[in-house]
Amino acid sequence: MHNHSHSAPQNNMGPRFLAGIILNFVFVAVEFGYGVKINSLSLLADAWHNLGDVAGLIISLFAFKMAAKQPTREYTYGFSKATILASLANCVLLFIAISSMGYEAYTRFIDPQPTSGSVVSWVAGVGVIINTATALLFMSNNELNSRAAYLHMAADAGVSLAVLIGGLLISYTGVTIIDPILGILVCMVILIGTLNLFQQSLRLSLDGVPEGINIALVETRILSIPGVRRGPSAYMGFEYHTQRHDSPFNVRQSVKC
Repeated sequence: MHNHSHSAPQNNMGPRFLAGIILNFVFVAVEFGYGVKINSLSLLADAWHNLGDVAGLIISLFAFKMAAKQPTREYTYGFSKATILASLANCVLLFIAISSMGYEAYTRFIDPQPTSGSVVSWVAGVGVIINTATALLFMSNNELNSRAAYLHMAADAGVSLAVLIGGLLISYTGVTIIDPILGILVCMVILIGTLNLFQQSLRLSLDGVPEGINIALVETRILSIPGVRRGPSAYMGFEYHTQRHDSPFNVRQSVKC
């Protein structure tokens, strides 16, 4: 029977997700601690960003475990779609974090707060190293959540680099408004990436045609299969009979694109 999974789970990804979770959780704790200590919005914003990614990695790891489970009579298609739902949940977490950071940045513009540029720089430097290392864990995998994790971590490394540069500017110029400006830039980077991921995840969760699929070519190839005929509906529909090798049931399957 046709496999309706849009994102096949990768058996070797579990340890990579676990390593990414541990690395980033430790860094988030350090970044939050120093962000509060020196009153730095850029560090706190980056910490929220990283915390959202940690939560996303945890959700994705759980989704991979679910996707590896065998189909049941109640869930005959298996649980592979859990990875897509996890990606949607990750987007929601990031949208919440963006709203919180945006409001805090607005208040800092009205009432700028002093901060230590040197501490911002070295904490952000650690973030560049950790986020780059985590991104490399997922670089070679094309599954939706693995690709999302790679993009998130690569973006995090770039954001941490920008925060590092901002910290140096604060140290040399003493202009504290640089800190909330960096916070706003972090929010913009997160928002752009999250909107794109949300659009893709929503499309797949609704069984939409994945990006890069030529529907006309799919139609041609399906119609070339013996026993397949075009359905009467306005959109492309086909009907065929199939039987799973591991099931005694003869199934009439409708395929609609």
